[in-house]
Amino acid sequence: SKFVNDKWMIKNGFLNDAQEHKPWWWNIKVQKLNLSAPLILLPEVSCQKAIEILQEKGYDQAPVVAESGLILGMVTLSNTLSSVLAGNVEFSDPVTKVTYDQFSKIGLDDSLGKLSCILENDHFAIIVHEQVQFSGNGSSSMKQMVFGVVTAMDLLTFVSRNDKK
Repeated sequence: SKFVNDKWMIKNGFLNDAQEHKPWWWNIKVQKLNLSAPLILLPEVSCQKAIEILQEKGYDQAPVVAESGLILGMVTLSNTLSSVLAGNVEFSDPVTKVTYDQFSKIGLDDSLGKLSCILENDHFAIIVHEQVQFSGNGSSSMKQMVFGVVTAMDLLTFVSRNDKK
């Protein structure tokens, strides 16, 4: 039944945002949010080090990205702390043991309307930018780079600061 759900269709790129009475910000591109560069963790970072880094830098979450650039998921401060306190992981375990591998991605050229649909079900979205990467033999491939992490609070802050009403 997902195929008859417009929000699911928009989120997954099968339908253009078809809202009849769109707010003024609906078609503005995600790149206009003016987000700061993300904090990225490598998969071998320990849970203890991840907690320290997130607290020191003032972040609630961070993408976990392999050296190859593959996005493995998101780690949150609250989930890492609760997993350690519950005894499910050790401080010395790699952060990948507490990484959420279910996450939504959105591009810089996607609309805030599409982002809004994603954030109705997800706590965050990872903003990605596609880049062509060439190897030594001249072959090329597309690589996704993490450009940022966006939450409903980021969208709300943008809308309230730029309200056109």
